[in-house]
Amino acid sequence: MKTLTLFANSLRALRRLGGVFGVAITAGAFLPPVNTATAQSVRLSPEFNQAGNVLIADQFNNRVIEADVSGRIVWSYGLGPNDFSAKSIVGVNDAQRVGSFTLMAGTGTPPGVIPQSPNGAPDNRVILVEPFGRIIWQYGKFGQSGDGPDLLNTPVQCTFLPDLHILITDQANNRIIEVNLAKQIVWSYPGVNTNASDQLSGPNSAELLENGHILISDQGNNRALEVTRADVIVKTFTAGGTVQTLAFSSRLENGDTLLTDAGNARIVEVNANDQVVWQYFTATDPLSVASPLPTRAVRLRDGTTLISDQFNNRVIRINMLGQILATFGLPLAGGGAIGNNVGYGLHSTQQGLYSPYDAKIVGDYTGLTPPFPRFEK
Repeated sequence: MKTLTLFANSLRALRRLGGVFGVAITAGAFLPPVNTATAQSVRLSPEFNQAGNVLIADQFNNRVIEADVSGRIVWSYGLGPNDFSAKSIVGVNDAQRVGSFTLMAGTGTPPGVIPQSPNGAPDNRVILVEPFGRIIWQYGKFGQSGDGPDLLNTPVQCTFLPDLHILITDQANNRIIEVNLAKQIVWSYPGVNTNASDQLSGPNSAELLENGHILISDQGNNRALEVTRADVIVKTFTAGGTVQTLAFSSRLENGDTLLTDAGNARIVEVNANDQVVWQYFTATDPLSVASPLPTRAVRLRDGTTLISDQFNNRVIRINMLGQILATFGLPLAGGGAIGNNVGYGLHSTQQGLYSPYDAKIVGDYTGLTPPFPRFEK
């Protein structure tokens, strides 16, 4: 029943959104316009966009994949670790399912990080693709960086808002921007706030809260900021000053805030007074790399937590006791800054991942910003 409700809500909202882009959204096959080549030759897996599937931003494999609970890949976008063209999403850091569309942020790859691209390959796009992979909206330009109109510099995260705006974390420009579908910037932070202590340093995410405020992961300043639309900081979270390199933050339904403390390889939950109430370390396995730098932790509806354990090349789901309930990616092999368990396969996540930066469960927006007003949480 929940899956059917999710599908119905998604379909209603997407018909509205599809009308904006001229995309035909049907209940049966989610077909693209009939004048596209894919309409005659490609059909989606019946398991595409099923509630409970996991959507993974497989960073250095230059792709976003959707897998079922067993790890079988049922959908993908991007051509793999050796493709650095605009046909892939290069160095993808974030992905979000918006009904049957997928919003993703490509930062590119920096020089000297992976052997396939020793000189680096910039992407700098936030794109929205329909199920067959056609880009229907884009902000930023492939291979170009900047801070002017329709330009970004290392966009690491994107959040689709209920009013059809997109919140973009533009990391190297040290700003959060909200853009509409006409690509106009309608809000930004720090905006009018010129206080030196309130500026951002390499921000890594931004989420719209139910109270209308924006929760920002200010990575370089080791803090999460809750800011108003008037660009005023009203709360700061640092886990009592212990956070080092804050990669992600989200507001839980109990009012606590979940922080991805990458520098300490830790996921930490703090209460409204910034006191630690729960934590989990991803580097405790003997075969873990020394600094796995986890980048996303999302608390799910069932109380478990989905973690993108970046340089351990895995996505794990754990319970509140810290027990691993599911793993996507190859077994840990240890060694090296990125590890020896890098992999790429077309059929299963168990054939390997390459520094997965983000993972979310399809249909579960617990603690996150739901893209449509009537979406189930």
